[in-house]
Amino acid sequence: MSDLEIRTANVMVANGDLEIAAYLAEPVGEGRFPGVVVIQEIFGVNDHIRSVTQRIAKEGYVAIAPAIYQRQAPGFEVGYSNQDLELGRKYKEQTKASELKSDVQATINYLKTLESVQADGFGSIGFCFGGHVVYLAATLPDIKATASFYGGGIVTGTPGGGEPTVSRTSEIPGVIYGFFGTEDPLIPNEQVDQIEAALKQYQIRHQIFRYPATHGFFCDQRDSYNPDAAEDAWKQVQQLFSQELKAA
Repeated sequence: MSDLEIRTANVMVANGDLEIAAYLAEPVGEGRFPGVVVIQEIFGVNDHIRSVTQRIAKEGYVAIAPAIYQRQAPGFEVGYSNQDLELGRKYKEQTKASELKSDVQATINYLKTLESVQADGFGSIGFCFGGHVVYLAATLPDIKATASFYGGGIVTGTPGGGEPTVSRTSEIPGVIYGFFGTEDPLIPNEQVDQIEAALKQYQIRHQIFRYPATHGFFCDQRDSYNPDAAEDAWKQVQQLFSQELKAA
């Protein structure tokens, strides 16, 4: 189904008094499609994230990427230099778990208003810091399927401080797939083991995929891109969303 014609737009998502900029991609044509929220790396809703959003839409989903730094830096979008990395991390440190979950929920609520959306369960996919955010957002009742790519810090903390995000694992109602690189210096293999152990402990439906790759292996615009790992991971994401969202 990846040859579907799509249309894209820049939209605004209301969350109380906050207006969140978001990038929307949806199939052209009749019918309703499942909704998927795409969560950025620390580099903003940049070309890579827009590309992923389009790619998901071409598979038959209404995909949307909200700017999770809207409070800290509206319009933030950078590349992958060391300076960009420092700035992205600076804004990441200013986020709070409650606000991030609220922004994801507001994005889902926006999707529910669209005639093109099949509003009985949503998916999410996130990368880097976004991988952490979607693990957090997987606790939302509306989320049926989550694809978390190399989310750092899940077992060591949570945005804004407090108990580590992994401590909320029991609250996840849907299915979660985790994608990690065994050579990732930011996420030791022991931490991946802890995530997997928590998912097993609370009998959360899940799969953990480990690739001989480093951080950022899915992004074809980074030096860390690993095409073999990225290709397999994409197949797993397609299977997850098809099984959990299109079967509804």
